[in-house]
Amino acid sequence: MSLYLALNLGSLFIPFIYSFEKRMNFIKDWKALFLAITIVAIPFLIWDIYFTLEGVWGFNPSYLVGINIINLPLEEVLFFFCIPYASIFTHYALRYFFPSISLTDRGTKFISWVLLLFGLSLIIYAFPKKYTSLNLAFFCFFMLYAIFVSSKELNTFYLSFLIILIPFFIVNGVLTGSFIDGEVVWYNNDENLGVRMFTIPFEDMFYAFNMLYPVVILNEKFKPYFSK
Repeated sequence: MSLYLALNLGSLFIPFIYSFEKRMNFIKDWKALFLAITIVAIPFLIWDIYFTLEGVWGFNPSYLVGINIINLPLEEVLFFFCIPYASIFTHYALRYFFPSISLTDRGTKFISWVLLLFGLSLIIYAFPKKYTSLNLAFFCFFMLYAIFVSSKELNTFYLSFLIILIPFFIVNGVLTGSFIDGEVVWYNNDENLGVRMFTIPFEDMFYAFNMLYPVVILNEKFKPYFSK
């Protein structure tokens, strides 16, 4: 088994097993969540294919099984399903077991404004670096959505995202070369800020947010239709 595949399946294993836990019964909403993850995965896969072709990032075949799907390793495709499932499970588990922990609407809006201004500043500073610019453009779009359309999901997601970042950094750290010889996924530093958190590009925090927040939004919209 490849290291990348092991990381995907290892990340999924415990959240999937606990999805059948009787109190939370997370598995009951699997149709809504699977649809939300799939919809979000499509543009991310297109983005991934384009950036791979452009040399923004690439993959070390030594850590892969060698099966490619439209120019992407099988493991990279699975990443957009395994990691969101595990992360969104964590978000809803925290909501279920700690329902009183939430930001106020005012606090959420304030944080969103600060992050929006920070994101816009980074885009101006980094342009035209592809990874930084596109990543932060998506992030700023989601901040605008939260500020002017709806921020209710962020009242809890901002907090749970901080917890989600812990396993995300562990997995991403290994993928980018922490604890191993070489890298599973390499990045072209000409297309990013060149700032690393250990071995992880700084922009990956925003990438993770961009990949997960719309899944939460869509999942909340889809659940009423599948629970009828």
